[in-house]
Amino acid sequence: MTIVELRRYTLHPGRRDELIELFERELVEPQEEVGAQVVGTFRDVRDPDRFVWIRAFADMTVRLAALQAFYGGPVWRAHSAAANATMIDSDDVHLLEPESGEFVPTPGNERVVAALVTPDGPALPELPAPFVQLRTSTHENDFPALPVHAHPVRVRIASLPDAATVAALSASWPAGVEVMELSPTTGSRYH
Repeated sequence: MTIVELRRYTLHPGRRDELIELFERELVEPQEEVGAQVVGTFRDVRDPDRFVWIRAFADMTVRLAALQAFYGGPVWRAHSAAANATMIDSDDVHLLEPESGEFVPTPGNERVVAALVTPDGPALPELPAPFVQLRTSTHENDFPALPVHAHPVRVRIASLPDAATVAALSASWPAGVEVMELSPTTGSRYH
């Protein structure tokens, strides 16, 4: 996969599990049927009203075709009102390209996924291997119905054994690093 979306949704209070249940039951498989890969779905541990997910595509041509097919198709028409009713904001999205690593599930049920976001330029904080490192895509968003951030960032994502590991590592990270501590949902491939 050469194109990755890091999508962060702010939800109405208390509606996260409702969205996750709908998302995993109705919206993952139809996206994958048209060319998207739903890599991971997460609860933000630090924000009970945040849902985070990662979607990937083989390239920008596949992305455009997949988004047109899914958002213009019958599944989204049937479930968009229910999904959108849970959301305050769904426009916190980074369009990224991998620099190194890959999304490989780590054994163990109680993993915590750490996602670090920094402005493009400075070195990223260390995370134990294996991790995935991404950078804002050089491609223009050709599906404007789903906006993406214009400011460039670098992202490092890793599966860690527990929240204590995230806390210990974050003590040495420089200011300006946005840290997301994520709990994989039941259906998440990446954990």
